[in-house]
Amino acid sequence: MFTANQINEQIADITKFLNFQVKDKPEFGMILGSGLGELSDDVTDKITIPYSAIPHLPQSTAPGHAGNLIFGKLGGRQVVMMQGRLHIYEGHLPVSATLLIRAMKLLGVHTLFITCAAGGLNNTFKVGDIMLIEDHINFSGTNPLLGENLNNFGPRFLGMFDIYTPALREIVLNVAITSNIRLCQGVYAAILGPVYGTRAELQMYVNNHCDAIGMSLVHEAIIAAHSGMKILGLAAITDLALPYATHHATEQEVIDAGKRTQTKFKALLLAILSNL
Repeated sequence: MFTANQINEQIADITKFLNFQVKDKPEFGMILGSGLGELSDDVTDKITIPYSAIPHLPQSTAPGHAGNLIFGKLGGRQVVMMQGRLHIYEGHLPVSATLLIRAMKLLGVHTLFITCAAGGLNNTFKVGDIMLIEDHINFSGTNPLLGENLNNFGPRFLGMFDIYTPALREIVLNVAITSNIRLCQGVYAAILGPVYGTRAELQMYVNNHCDAIGMSLVHEAIIAAHSGMKILGLAAITDLALPYATHHATEQEVIDAGKRTQTKFKALLLAILSNL
């Protein structure tokens, strides 16, 4: 496990490297989940930096995750996008998988949009829906704040009420209505992965009032909250993870479903940015 000084040195190295690469500093950060990487196509004045070029950063190995950091303008706003994320199931330490979020904060990002692909646990959801995340339950068994606290970012004991900024959620609900986009709401269950849930496990998540399930997002949200960012969480419902289903979606089916939601997701994100 790294010490606080070691982690801060890594974050400083990453921030220094990125500051040298980009002139216009971002205000909004975005994490693009499985099958959603092409949302970066609309970014103008684009600068693309592979994760492999960034100091201390592990390489993304998950299918459907390009592993690039993209700077530029989207909807008239300066943004930085993670085109693909780093998952704990890839073997990365939680603190290493979230280093970029710390660096985003130091670059000037005050608001983080976190997107992901998720399985629907709510039987009213449909494949292709977008779920606005109201809250989460961390079933991953770990936490990115383990170890020494980074006092320069946030407190030792972090309050988690309303981690997904209520004012941002209200804007999204209004945008969805005016844009005629079907938007679901619910609680996201984060599991470690890389296996999908058994029928008994899925039933447990349903019994615990979870509406969608995935293998990401929550650790990133915790680090963003600890860093004082506003947070918006959006999940693309790429399959229905119902305990009584006769078929569980494959990895490729999840990626393909994510790609099919991109047009709707892009329209929603652009409308949100224009209303902030």
